[in-house]
Amino acid sequence: MQKFFILFFLVLTGSYAQVPGCTDPLAKNFDPKATLNNGSCLYASVKVKPESTQKISDSISETSGLIAFENTLWTHNDDYDTTLYGLDTKGQIKKKINLQGLKNTDWEAISQDSSYLYIGDFGNNYKGNRKDLRILRIEKKSISMSTPVIDSISFSYENQTDFAAQKPNTTDFDCEAFAVLQDSIYLFTKQWTTEKTSIYSVPKNPGTHIAQLKVTLNVKGLITDTAALPKKKGIVLCGYSKMLQPFVYLLYDYKNNNFSTGNQRKIKIALPFHQIEGITTQDGLLFYLTNEATIKKPFVNTPQQIHSIDLSSYLKE
Repeated sequence: MQKFFILFFLVLTGSYAQVPGCTDPLAKNFDPKATLNNGSCLYASVKVKPESTQKISDSISETSGLIAFENTLWTHNDDYDTTLYGLDTKGQIKKKINLQGLKNTDWEAISQDSSYLYIGDFGNNYKGNRKDLRILRIEKKSISMSTPVIDSISFSYENQTDFAAQKPNTTDFDCEAFAVLQDSIYLFTKQWTTEKTSIYSVPKNPGTHIAQLKVTLNVKGLITDTAALPKKKGIVLCGYSKMLQPFVYLLYDYKNNNFSTGNQRKIKIALPFHQIEGITTQDGLLFYLTNEATIKKPFVNTPQQIHSIDLSSYLKE
C-alpha cells in the first residue's frame, strides 16, 4: 500500500509540473508559464520580401524541386528530361548529371539523407489515378559514375481505394513534397480542392509499401516542397494559393515527427503570381526558392527564377 501511495504522489506531482500552452515567444498568445507546447500558438500575419531574385536557364523552365548538396543547389524538371541541374546561388548552371535509363513520369521533388539522394516520381494531378508512384533512391557516392547505383521505393496511399480517372487538378492524392527523416520518408500531399496537406509515411528502404496516413494539416494552400532544418529540428514547407500567392509554412517544436503537436506558422512571400516549386537551405536561416515559368494570358507572364529569403527572424531560436 505504501508503494502505491508513493507512485500516486509521483504521478500527481509530475502532471502538475507540466503546464500546457503556447511556448513560442514569437506567438500572439505566448504563455511564459507554459512548459509543454500543446500546438496552440497563434501568429500575426506577416510577409517577407526576397533578398534577391535571378532568372534561371530556359532549360529548367519547369524547375520542380531543390536541395543543397556539395555546395551546389540541385534542381530538375518535372516531366521532360532526366537531368539534375547544379546551380550556384545566382541561378547559373554549373553542373549537370544525366540519369540515363530512367523515366521521368512526373518528378516533383528531390530530398536527401547522408547516403542517398531521393527523387519523388509521384506527381498525380492529371487524373489522380496513378498506380506507379515511386521514389528513386540514388547512392551519393556513385552519383558521378557513368552508371549510378539507383533503386526504387514504390508505394500506394492506404486510403485511396477509388482509381477512376478524375478531372485535372482535383485529387487529394497528388504529392509534390517529401522529407527524409530518420528511417522514414514523409510525404506531404497537394490537395487541390480543400487546400490541405495530408502527411503520410513510408519506410525509406527499397520495395513496395503502403503509405500510412499520419495527420492532415489545414495549410490553406497548395504544398509543393519541403526543406528540413539543420539537425532535423523542423520542416519548412513552400507552396502557393490558387491565386498564385506564394508562402512558406513553418513546422517546429513538434514531438517524434508528429507535426501537428508543434508550432505551425504561415508566412507570405512578396512575389505575386509566382508558382513556387522548390525550397532548400544551407544554414536554416537563408532559404532559396525556385518558381517555374507561368504564363496565364493576358496578365501573368512570370519566367523561371531563383529567390532567396531570410527567415532568421522567425527561426533563429
